[in-house]
Amino acid sequence: MARDGNRDLVVVESPAKARTIANILGRGYEVLASIGHVRDLPKRELGVDVENGFLPRYIIPPEKRQAVKKIREAAQRARTVYLATDPDREGEAIAWHLLEAAEIRGRPYRRVVFHEITPQAVQEAFRSPREIDLRLVEAQQARRILDRLLGYRLSPFLWRKVKRGLSAGRVQSVALRLLVEREREIEAFVPQEYWTIDVLLAREDAEFLARLMGYHGKRGKLEIPNETEAQRLVALLRSATYRVASFDRKQQARRPPPPFTTSTLQQEAARRLGFPAQKTMVIAQQLYEGIRLGAEGEVGLITYMRTDSVHLAASAKAEAREYIRFRFGKEYLPPAPREFKTKVKNAQEAHEAIRPTSVRREPDAIRQYLSEDQYRLYTLIWQRMLACQMADAQYEMRTAEIVAVPPAGDSFLLRASSSVLVFPGYRQLYIEGTDDEAEEEQAGALPELAPGDTLQLRDLLPKQHFTEPPRRYSEATLVRTLEEKGIGRPSTYAVIISTLLERGYAEREGRQLRPTALGRLVNDLLVQYFPDFVDVGFTAEMEDRLDEIARGERPWQPVVGDCYRPLEEALARAEHAPKATEATDQTCELCGRPMVVRWGRRGRFLSCSGFPECRHARPLEGDEAVAAPADEECPQCGAPMVAKTGRYGPFLACSRYPECKGTRPLLVGTGVRCPECQEGELVERRSRRGRTFFGCSRYPECTFTVWQRPQAEPCPQCGGLLVADGRQGVRCTACQWRGALPAPATAGDGRS
Repeated sequence: MARDGNRDLVVVESPAKARTIANILGRGYEVLASIGHVRDLPKRELGVDVENGFLPRYIIPPEKRQAVKKIREAAQRARTVYLATDPDREGEAIAWHLLEAAEIRGRPYRRVVFHEITPQAVQEAFRSPREIDLRLVEAQQARRILDRLLGYRLSPFLWRKVKRGLSAGRVQSVALRLLVEREREIEAFVPQEYWTIDVLLAREDAEFLARLMGYHGKRGKLEIPNETEAQRLVALLRSATYRVASFDRKQQARRPPPPFTTSTLQQEAARRLGFPAQKTMVIAQQLYEGIRLGAEGEVGLITYMRTDSVHLAASAKAEAREYIRFRFGKEYLPPAPREFKTKVKNAQEAHEAIRPTSVRREPDAIRQYLSEDQYRLYTLIWQRMLACQMADAQYEMRTAEIVAVPPAGDSFLLRASSSVLVFPGYRQLYIEGTDDEAEEEQAGALPELAPGDTLQLRDLLPKQHFTEPPRRYSEATLVRTLEEKGIGRPSTYAVIISTLLERGYAEREGRQLRPTALGRLVNDLLVQYFPDFVDVGFTAEMEDRLDEIARGERPWQPVVGDCYRPLEEALARAEHAPKATEATDQTCELCGRPMVVRWGRRGRFLSCSGFPECRHARPLEGDEAVAAPADEECPQCGAPMVAKTGRYGPFLACSRYPECKGTRPLLVGTGVRCPECQEGELVERRSRRGRTFFGCSRYPECTFTVWQRPQAEPCPQCGGLLVADGRQGVRCTACQWRGALPAPATAGDGRS
């Protein structure tokens, strides 16, 4: 091919990122997108030579061949090829794979890295190119191979012992274990009764509540186990006199939270916005890669969104302080810029926290260019960045200890306290969400008291309580637990949770995650036969070893070998395990042996325990009715309907079956409006041959259908409907624009 030698080639992952960078670099550069990874292990085979140093066999997937061909041709005519993939292990690996797939190795090439897509950051990166860091490549390759070995060896075990289509993963299975163990804690929990007694007291016209804590002059909290004891104490307190023993007032400062990391962004978006972790990452990637801001063109709005660092560039802090001084006043500025330290176990990726590329780009000023979800997430990131550089919130804390002296017996100690915000500081702009479903109530200020003051009794308020079990994990609390225990990487959490949901191992119950019967069964099998591989400590230790590979402290092949050999031994021991079943009190109608519950393609069913000698089986009547009631009435008899699974997937059936055989399709929504009628929602359906397609919920009034899964975001070119196109791409059904979804993880449990 002819070479003009007039331009350099820049390769990035996505078309959106390519447009933004092309807008910055200008005509001297040709910018192309690889659409994520260009090489991977083959799908239908192990792809790892376990006998020869675990060498991987990479292929170019069919859907990537056209993109690779285009990059190869452009590389042949370019002066220099710049590999500008993401600044993490995954991006380093993509750059390395491009050398082989696109035959770049024989051409002049350099690696450039930037953590925000702004003119300053991009131009600085091109002034300081470097070589590909093979240590990062080897760490990512080790992770990919480990995940492939565990996934491709454990998943077939589950197919044989439970049913086909199940999966296991190095991090996914540990997360499932956390959910199951928490659920069993909840089920085993026995509530304990206890009582509290609040006393309404008054000094002159000011009333306040104080709580009974114990006996005056004695250590330890007073336990009130039942109503009898509560009423005895109430009688004594009713006849007591009350005086103030001590009164304390002090100022307390509350520091703002640090800027966002991947994990804390996912947690806060779940709490404040109700976003699943996967949705948060998709939108954050869009904001990072660039949004068209009218005449300004494509602009990257936030820094790189896969990070566990809370570091901020000096220039970003200076810009934030200038904005705070102008917008809020100098009293809202601390004396010096704030510094934060990363406390996460196994923290890596030494670049910045997630922040706006410029705090001067206010959310409301660019709202017209953003979707509603983009606006909400950008606002959250913008507010958190500014808040972390603002002054402390100041509270006045008041505490009073009060002695109640009954006519006879020991005196009692009561305590009253209040916390009143006296200067909002960072809370003027931003208040961090909590995992509690109810907001904390702000108590009023205690009146001015002095030791020796006498108080009047106004009322006694005994209240019964019961201890509560631990809460189920929400997406936010599961992410936080995984991070605290050093399991996986921050960028993998969204993939882990979505996999658990997609495989049917867990389900959402409000904002909480609850393991399903299938999830429990899979977990119990893995814990019984592969305890080391679903152990929290083992998984965290493996992350340590991968970090050591990335730092050049350990070769990757022994790490893989140390994991694979015990896996093979465990698989050999588990081969004779019986097929997973659940005992019942029913007997087989043909041979009289006990019936057991097994799992099939369409869920649970009753089967003879003598299988395969006796093949009698029947549906597990009522199982779906108990598990999935629906808020709809039967169109034939008006009885409640229940969700069941049949030959063509889920459907609604009358709860009075077999007396009433009323049914109707169960519409699984996508949250995407029908582009044809603009009234219905695109819902998931099944064809007669079992193939999934998506159609308007107003059928037969509207007959719009598509075979590919619709996407929530509109086409960036015409605003039309986007649908999935291949493994990582999307296309518009109106103008045929093609682009990329945020690059998904290629490892079994997610991105490194």
